[in-house]
Amino acid sequence: MTIVSAPRPRRTKIVSTLGPASSDAATIRALAEAGADVFRLNFSHGTHADHAARHEIIRSVEAELGRPIGILADVQGPKLRVGTFENGRVTLETGAAFRLDLDDTPGTAARVRLPHPEIIHAANVGSNLLLDDGKLRLVVSATGPDHLDTIVAVGGVLSDRKGVNVPDIVLPIPALTPKDRKDLDFALELGVEYIGLSFVQRPEDVEEARAIAGGRAWIMTKVEKPQAMDNLDEIVRLSDAVMVARGDLGVELPPEAVPLAQKRIIRVARQMGKPVVVATQMLESMISAPTPTRAEASDVATAVFDGADAVMLSAETAAGQFPLEAVGIMNRIVSRVEDDAVWLSIMQASCPAPEGYVADAIAAAAGQIATTVNARAIVAFTLAGATALRISRERPSCPIIGLTPTDEIARRLCVVWGVLAQSVGQETPVRTVETVVDQAVEAAVSSGLARSGDNVVIAAGLPFGVAGSTNTLRVARVP
Repeated sequence: MTIVSAPRPRRTKIVSTLGPASSDAATIRALAEAGADVFRLNFSHGTHADHAARHEIIRSVEAELGRPIGILADVQGPKLRVGTFENGRVTLETGAAFRLDLDDTPGTAARVRLPHPEIIHAANVGSNLLLDDGKLRLVVSATGPDHLDTIVAVGGVLSDRKGVNVPDIVLPIPALTPKDRKDLDFALELGVEYIGLSFVQRPEDVEEARAIAGGRAWIMTKVEKPQAMDNLDEIVRLSDAVMVARGDLGVELPPEAVPLAQKRIIRVARQMGKPVVVATQMLESMISAPTPTRAEASDVATAVFDGADAVMLSAETAAGQFPLEAVGIMNRIVSRVEDDAVWLSIMQASCPAPEGYVADAIAAAAGQIATTVNARAIVAFTLAGATALRISRERPSCPIIGLTPTDEIARRLCVVWGVLAQSVGQETPVRTVETVVDQAVEAAVSSGLARSGDNVVIAAGLPFGVAGSTNTLRVARVP
């Protein structure tokens, strides 16, 4: 199948999560038409059969619309939870003593099972434990081989199997649980473009996922732990893409630290040329309301001004009452920001300096030349996506058409800022400069971006068909 991208002026991409409110073919198609570039399958919920059905629908919608659509399989990661209580819930009073132990007996207001010995063994006196998304906080007062004694610093109601966050502790557990490994194998067999890797603490967590994926999908690392922030540069370097997962990050970091963490993650990802997605609670009120709050609209706009490659909707489209409206308003907010005269100058002023490689020099020059000759598009011949990524990092003033021989790479580029991906197939291989120019001009015209007399900037590599060989820049005029 050859995929052709329709013209889309919006540069920042939209990721939409599918769920009970958005799993039928009509809704998925409507979400794609409203502006969704990537669909997220959340493996914390649903069965493999559910995800397979959604995957099949997405591919069908992709063929109908004639443009690539990316699919993100987001694996759950190690979820830490307390056990159960005699009456389903208790109230913990601030200042009271409370024990966490390995006893299977249902809990009381004095104790509860913590079925994670790794936390008990790693915690120290003074360590904080956050319960139920941070609503309650315990401070460890004493440790034992099979228990932790704590003091309730912030009390409240605690019910069965609520989550536990441990912001002060590096846990000796992998980012991939046995469930995640099964989900990962299944998602890779389906043929998704990105694997969302949850609760990463160390660079080794990313390396493990990369080894399993074996190049079959890009690894999108979710930064949601303080320990990941401590290892941010190396984690981003090992990742193919990054997500600012503000849900758990906002639980384990103080609220005032989250905006700065978001900006730092985006800055590091842009420096390394890795796509970065900003996620969680972007239009949270639209789970139950047809319009967002003004603060939410500003939050989305801030992510666009910060230079994010994509912004993501979670429960808004997965379980909300207004999934189509949520994608529509996000599309409108992003488009409005990108129409602002200051926005592009901010993008270009914050662009990282090119590294000392020929490909980086070509990418930087492509953007400069496109502005000078008022080009309608930059056409990047990209075998594995690297050339399109490099040019995207420059945030050029015109759209980037990423021409790739495979549908898989075209779909992966759906999350990349400013790139309109086209799969040109392998039946007409590029062998000469004349072929390059002809294909580039045809792509720019068929995309609706250029017409007779317009200039198109072309970036390619000699010899053709060799990944990482970008070394050629041409300007062509559409006949």
